[in-house]
Formats: sequence, structure tokens, C-alpha cells
Amino acid sequence: MDVGISTTQYFKPKNEGGLGYERDEIETAINQMQKVDWPKPNGPMPTRRLVYESFQKSIEACYFWSLNHWRYDQGMPVIEKITDTFAASEHSSFFGVQQQRLGLQQDKVSQFLATIGKMVKEMFQVVREVRIIDERLKYYEDSDSPNEHIAAPADITLKGIFIDLVEGGSKNPSSVYGMAAQLQFTTLPDLFFMIHPRTSREVGPVVEKLDFNRKVKEVLMRKLYSYVRWKEETHKEMITRRSFTIKYLRQHFASIRLYITWAKPYLKNCARLATEESKISTPDLIAAFEGSMVEIEILTKMKPKQNKKYFGVCIQTFEYRTRPSLSYQQEGYQRGPIHVGETKIAWRSYVWTQKDIDNYKAMRNHEDYELLAYVDDSVKAAMEALGEDLERYLKEAGETNIPGQAKPGEKKEAHLAKSFLEPFMAPFKIFSDIFPAKHGKKDGEEKLSYAEEEAEKKAVKAELKLPVWNHHKNFKKEFRFFTW
Repeated sequence: MDVGISTTQYFKPKNEGGLGYERDEIETAINQMQKVDWPKPNGPMPTRRLVYESFQKSIEACYFWSLNHWRYDQGMPVIEKITDTFAASEHSSFFGVQQQRLGLQQDKVSQFLATIGKMVKEMFQVVREVRIIDERLKYYEDSDSPNEHIAAPADITLKGIFIDLVEGGSKNPSSVYGMAAQLQFTTLPDLFFMIHPRTSREVGPVVEKLDFNRKVKEVLMRKLYSYVRWKEETHKEMITRRSFTIKYLRQHFASIRLYITWAKPYLKNCARLATEESKISTPDLIAAFEGSMVEIEILTKMKPKQNKKYFGVCIQTFEYRTRPSLSYQQEGYQRGPIHVGETKIAWRSYVWTQKDIDNYKAMRNHEDYELLAYVDDSVKAAMEALGEDLERYLKEAGETNIPGQAKPGEKKEAHLAKSFLEPFMAPFKIFSDIFPAKHGKKDGEEKLSYAEEEAEKKAVKAELKLPVWNHHKNFKKEFRFFTW
């Protein structure tokens, strides 16, 4: 499953197999530059940074003011949230509330996933049972074949099953083998396996034609009649049992998909409530202090009307180092945390194609969720082996909502992986839905000449410069920074 690209690959030179993006640099102190994990801006403006610190005003105002100003005042309504992570010190009250809520979600999702795993395991047994029934039904169908070369071996096989399972084999004195061994009916097994009446009505006339004494024919007639009646009744029973089992398999399959649907929201909540581990190790967050860190990153983009390929992109990042202050709220009679503290805000502008945008989103969402993308190879192989029979049985039961049904000309392996692995691997794929991380398309982009590309880049820079500059200037005015 494609979960994106790594940071190393993203900033690696193209001649070494990377994407060739260069790291941005920021001045952390006077004449001290530090590389950061953002691409170096190639837009109309260099990186702009501000540090805003207030212990009286909620710092959520910075984010929502910026969001609304992009959307309504600067004419860039296409806004995507790229990063939204949170970490709190272990002894803070915020950490306790977070872990309590996370624990409730984890308990619920673990119950759903355990049930899904159990039901998948049970489905293997159901499919195996249908396979065994199909194998047995093939014996019955072949035994009724008009071709004696097909009917005779199948009938002999069924007679062996009848003697072993119904009569108890040679241990039972009244069985075919038991009578031959203990009551001296030595020819009985040979006659029993040699004569093949089609129905119970044919048993009498067929046996009467034999040139044996009356007692042997009497015992043979009793055994053949019992066998033929057993064969007729069990054939009907097998057909009914198969129909019921296939319907049960369809119900079982639908139940698995239903549980996966129920588990998906809880998996999303767990991922969003999880602590950002990389921030726990920073010196800005001390376990014994009341504190938290939040990182938010949004991407806004625009496209000049005449452009076919290039977008104007601005990435705005918010890094909060906060002290949550619990304040009493009269509405609802509850206490809720207000985040106050230091906010670092940065604006970076780019001239990118859609492929560049997709690659950047893939890079930002790669590391933390890479391990969730892989499922045990043995389970995958088992599901692929089960795929054909499972599809056939579900279609026979009337299931129409089978994901990824094979289309004309589609390869069988691709169809199996897409159709029947999909519902069972869905809990792992959910993380890719929460944090989409796919490569940009290699095909489908407009192919432009060098002159056309340069013209589009120039148009993007001309239109992007004003909204980015205005947003930065108006932010400083709104929050009482020095402006000139």
C-alpha cells in the first residue's frame, strides 16, 4: 500500500533517486542559520516569520484569524490542513484529559478489531466447510452420470464412506466387512462394491438376477437398499446444507464489513488524540511543568485563469508552546483549557505543480504511519488463496456489493488484491484515509514548452505576491506588531 515518500527521499538529489527539493533555512539567532524540514521557497517572497507571545489572550485567535483572512479577504478559498499534531507534558492536566479520552477510544476500537479478527478466522472455517460439501456433492453428481467409467468410481467412493461412517467399518459385526469376517459372508463385500443400482427400486430386480444362494442375496439386498436410501437422502441434505451455509457466509461477510465501518471513526479519533512523540523529547516541554505543544500547518493555493499547470501555493505554519489555563465557563458549567503562550508563525510561498503539492503532502504524512501500512504476508497470502472461492460463493448467494469485482480484461491477481483483501485490510488502510499520502500522478499533467512554463511561473508569482504580502502585513496590524 502506497503511504507516501520519506523526508530523506524528498530532499535527496535527483541524480541519487530523490525528488531534488532543497531545504529551507531559518535564522535561529544572529548569523546562525539552521536547516528545517520545509522546501526552500521558490515563490515571489522569501520565508516570513513572526513570534507572538501573550499570556492574556487565547492564541487560537491567531489561527482562526489567518484562516478567515485567507478564505474571505485574500481570495484563496482552497485551504488544506496538512499537519495537526499535539503533545502535552506528562504531569499536566491536559495530558490526563487527553489520555482518558484516548483510552476510551482505544478500548472501543480494540473490541471492534478483535471481533473483526475473530470473524475473519471463522470465515476461513465456513469457506472450508463449503469446499468439503462441494467435494462430497461431486461424488453424488458423478455417481448419477450415464458414463459408467465416471459413475462406478464415484459410487464405490460413496459406498466406502457409507461403510466407514454409517455402519462403523469392520468393528461392527453387522456391517458389510463385519459380516464377511465374522459370519462367513466372504463374497458380500465384492458383490456390494460391484453392483451399482441407480435407485432404491432397482435394488430388488438387480439382486434377483444374481446366481447366489437366497441368504447371500437377502443380505446383499438389505445392504444395497440401505446404501441407496442413504445416498438419496444425504444428497438432498447436502444440497440444503450447502444453500444454508452459503447464505450464512454472505451474512458473515456483511457483518465483517459492518464492524469495519463501525471501527473506522474510532481509529480516526485514536490517531488524532495520539501524542506527537517527536515533541515530547524537545527541551521546550518538561514533564513536571504544565505545558503543551501544538503544530498546525495549512496549505493555500490559487491558479491564474490562463495557467494550465502551475499553482501559487502558500504554506503557513503555527508552532505553539502553550500553558493550558483551565477557566470556568458559565455555559454548560464546565471548565475548559485556554491555550496561552508563545506562537511561531511562518509564511512560505511556492510555484508548484499538482504533482509537487501531492509529493509534499506525502512527505509530511509519511514517517509516523508507515508501519501501519503493512499487513503480515502470511495473512495476505491466505486471503489471496481464499479469494476465488469466496467470490464465487458470495455471488452464488446473491451478494452484489462485492468491492473491486473483476472487469473485462483485468488481471486476476490485481482483482483479488483489490476485491477481497480490501475489506479485511481496511483497518490498516483507514490510516491512509485519515492521513492521505499518495504520490502525484506521473501522467496527466499538461506538457508545456519551456517558454510556456516560464510564462506560467511568472504569472503565478505576480498574482501570489500580493495576497501573501497582505496576509503577513495585516496579521502584524491585527496583533499589534510594529509595521511600516
